[in-house]
Amino acid sequence: MPAVIVDCAIYRDGRRTDGPADFSDALAEARATGDAFLWLGLHEATAHEFDLVSSEFGLHPLAVEDALTAHQRPKLEIYDDSLFMVLKPVSYEPKNDIVSSGELMLFIGDSFVVTVRHGEGAPLAAVRQRLEAEPEVLRHGPTAVMYAVSDAVVDHYIEVAGELQIDLEELEEEVFAPDGGDGGSGSSRRGSGSGPGSGASTAERIYTFKRQVMEFRRATGPLAAPMARLAVPGVPFVDSGSQPFFRDVNDHLLHANEQVEALDRLLSDILSAHLAQMGVRQNDDMRKISAWAAMAAVPTLVAGIYGMNFRHMPELRYVWAYPAVIAFMVVVVFGLHRAFKRRGWL
Repeated sequence: MPAVIVDCAIYRDGRRTDGPADFSDALAEARATGDAFLWLGLHEATAHEFDLVSSEFGLHPLAVEDALTAHQRPKLEIYDDSLFMVLKPVSYEPKNDIVSSGELMLFIGDSFVVTVRHGEGAPLAAVRQRLEAEPEVLRHGPTAVMYAVSDAVVDHYIEVAGELQIDLEELEEEVFAPDGGDGGSGSSRRGSGSGPGSGASTAERIYTFKRQVMEFRRATGPLAAPMARLAVPGVPFVDSGSQPFFRDVNDHLLHANEQVEALDRLLSDILSAHLAQMGVRQNDDMRKISAWAAMAAVPTLVAGIYGMNFRHMPELRYVWAYPAVIAFMVVVVFGLHRAFKRRGWL
């Protein structure tokens, strides 16, 4: 168990206090006093390691199964003895321009908070330190922890959306560059991996970016319903005066979801513009090919006629016939070139 326990502490009157090292004894002490709560942080606990925690805290088996299995959608579940909440924190890798998500589960009870983290994203040490520096917030008990964790996760959504917006602007510049971004040598000013700014084709980079936005949306979209539920009274194990705080988190989440939607719409517009540019360039190429083929057809036709083995071709007896035919072909080809040039085909 020490390998998976990140931190375990008793908080009384908004301040961290010394308590037993064993979380079972610490939980008993927090429940005995009635004015304290225990915050136990776990990281990627196995089923065997989590058995003791679930039995000591009286956690619901379905919630325990979700916490161990991971790969859950953000949600809020209410059980008889606890409240279970799932968050999906996201992280951004500037080197590779990739968005990845982890999972964070919270069990909220009358005198305890258990956080279970999967993945490397969203460490809670900074949240715990910030809360310990604000005892007036921590006095609200387990609800304060749930609010602080949710607020930190949602605020990071907005930061990641800003990072993606910068990358999207770079991709937009590449798409509307004179070569349409298909020069094959494009490179992101922010990263060097296989993300939107790599040397892959522009369409591939757009679809890669779309997958990142979809990963982001899977974290932010489903969280709207739980946050809206916490923003109104009546949720068990939630402090009655905490609704304004959760409304603030919900407002930030709505802003993040709006940014995600805007990113997705802009990506679709960029993809449509890129495909339209590709169609226009292909039409230009076909016109150029057709123009050169038309200019090549005239001398080919004339030379083909004179290459036929007919005996009676009167102009063959004239001395000036050969230069006249050559001059005729040159004049016709030159005239076609001028005509195609004026029409913008060449």
